Amino acid sequence: MAIIKFPDNIKWGAATASYQIEGAAYEDGRGMSIWDTFSHTPGKVQNGDNGDVACDSYHRYEEDIKLMKELGIDMYRFSVSWPRIFPDGRGEVNQKGLAFYHDFVDALLENGIEPMCTLYHWDLPQSLQDIGGWNNREVVDAFADYAKLMFQEFGGKISKWITINEPWCVSFLSNYDGVHAPGNQDLQLAVNISHHLMLAHGKAVIEFRNSGIEGEVGYAPNVEWIEPFSSKQEDIDASNRGMGIFKDWFLDPVIKGRYPDFMINWFSKKGATLTIEDNDLEIISQPIDFLGINFYTGSVGRYKPNEDLLDVEKLDIGYEKTDIGWNIYPEGFYKILAKITEQYGQIPIYITENGACYNDGVENGRVKDEKRIEYLKQHLISIRRSIDTGVNIKGYLTWSLLDNFEWAEGYDKRFGLVHVDFNTLERTKKDSFYWYKQTINNGWFEK
Repeated sequence: MAIIKFPDNIKWGAATASYQIEGAAYEDGRGMSIWDTFSHTPGKVQNGDNGDVACDSYHRYEEDIKLMKELGIDMYRFSVSWPRIFPDGRGEVNQKGLAFYHDFVDALLENGIEPMCTLYHWDLPQSLQDIGGWNNREVVDAFADYAKLMFQEFGGKISKWITINEPWCVSFLSNYDGVHAPGNQDLQLAVNISHHLMLAHGKAVIEFRNSGIEGEVGYAPNVEWIEPFSSKQEDIDASNRGMGIFKDWFLDPVIKGRYPDFMINWFSKKGATLTIEDNDLEIISQPIDFLGINFYTGSVGRYKPNEDLLDVEKLDIGYEKTDIGWNIYPEGFYKILAKITEQYGQIPIYITENGACYNDGVENGRVKDEKRIEYLKQHLISIRRSIDTGVNIKGYLTWSLLDNFEWAEGYDKRFGLVHVDFNTLERTKKDSFYWYKQTINNGWFEK
């Protein structure tokens, strides 16, 4: 048995998002979000599920923080519901919404848990979608105003800030593939939105710097590793595009101050033009303090015309899969982290999401989720390899603390260390909870 040991200064954590766990969708002045609208639209979410109640963490956060305390995490990543703060996206502030997050953050701090706050994890106020959503630059400015308020309110309490979670999902998955809210299918729209999200990120970073509060700010793109099927240039190019829509498209403008030409040219070939106004790139490329990286899966890629937007066929070459059907590819985790460091330098990185969907149920008061434990072990080995290779890893936050509303999959897919009975809302700690607790406590595990 090999011992995999971690640096003493690495931060251990877990992550969630507001719409996925809070519930209380119509309480205390919260406005409607695009996910309220989308999930209540027939045929959009598995089983007609929605986030009206979710894990009811709005009312049960003290119970959930008690679980975090027992787990032993240093850091908890959560997101703020924008429509809980600004019911109409801008304008009048909902003081009850602010009070909730103050109480919540205070409770985290009292329990010795550092809050990492995500400002945007997909629940755009519906009133802003009604004026065009992220396609409208007014929404970019509304986000900057929302960010400014949050920095003013929580400076001194929250020192780690993430502006936007998974901009690929917000733009391409939601507005080209149409799988997530608001469910559009328009490539030009998706490209426009991808740029406006980066602009919103940059404006939020400027507001953070102007606020004068202490702390660090970054953002959290999701990435995959796609291994070329062969050494043919067409397979290499297809795989680079497959990764580029996650990595280069959303990292280059922030860190290098420009968009990658190979992706601009590809979108143009597919009929979509990137429109950049004066000073946009200067705003987007504001220096960040850390990079959040979300990683779940990867594949082998081969060139295949008209297979998808990027002409890349993602081959199933016999990978084991989680219960959501995603390939288990820890080697890809190591490779993408090394590649990011090679391309962008030794920027501090927090793994802001990494985890596995396994739908094990409660039997005699216990959830035996050995496959999740094995997934975590394999990916933490990749973290250790990355650190030894020179990747500047500062922390690891697993997805997720709780089983929750898994977006278009509804409540059918479970990622949590804690099982939630969505009828009774009872929490049951899984075997993976106890394994992660021991790993955090020891700073190592055996493989």
